[in-house]
Amino acid sequence: MDSLSHSLPRVLSELLRNSPTSPGKIDFAWKAAVGPATGRSTHVRLEGTTLLVEGVSRQWTREVARSSRLILHRLQRLLGDDVIKDIVIRD
Repeated sequence: MDSLSHSLPRVLSELLRNSPTSPGKIDFAWKAAVGPATGRSTHVRLEGTTLLVEGVSRQWTREVARSSRLILHRLQRLLGDDVIKDIVIRD
């Protein structure tokens, strides 16, 4: 029997992958991937397969840029490899 900590990410991923892509879905996946502090300090928008990220300050922009590969991997695990292929960070 799997523990909740192992089952929850898998279930969340299945739910997200099976729902239509929408701004709300992308925002939810972003916040799940980056955590509450970064989620509150950034705004995201999907254009094609590129996620545009705007930070509320340069500090947050640098933090996201530094972790962008890990964040992209987490988003792809949640949404599927074909939804987001790149992250572009804007000041």
